[in-house]
Amino acid sequence: MKKTTKIILGVAVILGLASCGGNTENTDENSGDEKTLTGSIKIDGSSTVYPITEAIAEEFREIAPEVKVTVGVSGTGGGFKKFARNETAISDASRPIKDKEKVACEENGIGYVQLEVAYDGLAVLINPANDWIDHLTVEELKKIWEPAAQGVIMKWSQIRDGFPDEEIHLFGPGVASGTYDYFTKAICGEEGASRGDYTASEDDNVLVQGISTDKYGLGFFGLAYYEENKDKLKLVGVDGGKGVVTPTQATVADGTYQPLSRPIFIYVNDKAAEREEVVAFVNFYLELVPEIAQEVGYIALPAAEYAKQVEKFNAFIPKK
Repeated sequence: MKKTTKIILGVAVILGLASCGGNTENTDENSGDEKTLTGSIKIDGSSTVYPITEAIAEEFREIAPEVKVTVGVSGTGGGFKKFARNETAISDASRPIKDKEKVACEENGIGYVQLEVAYDGLAVLINPANDWIDHLTVEELKKIWEPAAQGVIMKWSQIRDGFPDEEIHLFGPGVASGTYDYFTKAICGEEGASRGDYTASEDDNVLVQGISTDKYGLGFFGLAYYEENKDKLKLVGVDGGKGVVTPTQATVADGTYQPLSRPIFIYVNDKAAEREEVVAFVNFYLELVPEIAQEVGYIALPAAEYAKQVEKFNAFIPKK
């Protein structure tokens, strides 16, 4: 990161701390001087959002080293379970919160704000040795992944004439993943509806390993993980009915890569938003995310949209 950017952001955080008001733990009441920011921030959730959040957390640790920021990965669904139990201050999510998760939060007195932080495309991946696929249609992907395919669609030759008479080996996120929810909704027509006989993992690195070592493998996960592993994988263009489109930052941003483009989010606990270290971190996050998102392979929102997210968060902070 450019030094000037760090300086600007550091100043922004200091000003933010001064303006948000301190508590007795972090402020000298007699002198009015600002003391070192302390505390802890627990974050968990989506493996898709993790690279952005962890990169921003690393930068935040440099300017606020006394704040312990931990970022876990348990999938969007797993993250919301912890969030609803008040175990985390922030939840990374690759889909909006579900009704049953909203109810769990309400039952435990957890309020929250949803902040959109970037756009992501879901990538369909194959092994580099695969020489028979140049693209797949949404209909072909549905034929492979829909629930009725389990135990029935087992070979590549069943997908398209000319494909080899070899077994298909599938890899994808687990059912707690927001990526899984989004993919099944977009491709199979119903969220959570897919065949179950595939190698599932909340760890995208496991999926990369599986596809990259199996000539007959096929899988899906966030585009950013492909960008990190493009030397091991082969990207598949998808025809959603208007021609074949390959996912890139440009095709995700302009909306032409359909139906596998989506926004990604963070959710902030209202109780956590009473703590100045959390307020400082979230404001820092929204300031830095346009740059970080692109660095780690995601697509930044328009500047005006980030301004709306900042305004939304600042309106959400409990007034003292």
